[in-house]
Amino acid sequence: MSDAAQPTAAEVRAAAEAVKAALDRHLEAVERRSGEDDPAVYAAFNELAATAEAYDELLYDVYDEVTPFEIPGDDTLPAYAGPEEPSALSVLIRRDYAVAEPQRLLAQAQRVAELDPDVDVDVEADAGAPGTAAGIVGSSVHAAVTVLFGEYEPDEIASRHKEFGLEEGDSTLWVAAADGLAEPGDWLSEPFEQPEAQRVICRFDVSAVFDEELDDLGDDAFDDGIEGIDDGIEEDGGDEEPASGTRARQGKG
Repeated sequence: MSDAAQPTAAEVRAAAEAVKAALDRHLEAVERRSGEDDPAVYAAFNELAATAEAYDELLYDVYDEVTPFEIPGDDTLPAYAGPEEPSALSVLIRRDYAVAEPQRLLAQAQRVAELDPDVDVDVEADAGAPGTAAGIVGSSVHAAVTVLFGEYEPDEIASRHKEFGLEEGDSTLWVAAADGLAEPGDWLSEPFEQPEAQRVICRFDVSAVFDEELDDLGDDAFDDGIEGIDDGIEEDGGDEEPASGTRARQGKG
């Protein structure tokens, strides 16, 4: 931030007054709420969060101090604003893994390299490893990951992650509407720019935290949920069970 744009102490004071006013309005909305999902309370909460965040930023810029407040994030999708009948889709997937057993990862990659001597290995990046491709991937996690993810599809790695010495973390899949199929190579230089949330049709998240939330509800809630799932399977005639720890968020309202 340049000297010309540096906020002043007066702006910090004004931001603090805005927080006080927003706090009063939030309390008034809570005291007068008409139900659990009163829109006035929701609006007052958002206003309070925004003013508190602005105050926190100004306080830090001017005085190098912070507030003790933490505003909870909102992980819900906004109302869908994309086309009713999209002509193209963009699917974004993120899966996190911990390298739980490096030796297992190295061994699997080494087998691939032994079966395919022409496997693509960056020898220069791993100059300290043995000279053969199998030797390199058998001693470098960096090279082993490159070989395995080049050899196997991401879905196969996801289903066999334990064989590769990996431990699953959170994952998410977003399906967004697109105006049309991009020209070949158009977005490859920046493939993971944040998509417009209003064009996300649906998303599916997998996390152990969802299992923990289910545990907190108790056995009775779990039994009720299973009965509901069984009823749905019987009515639909399907035989698939939902994945553990999966939560879907529908983007289209």
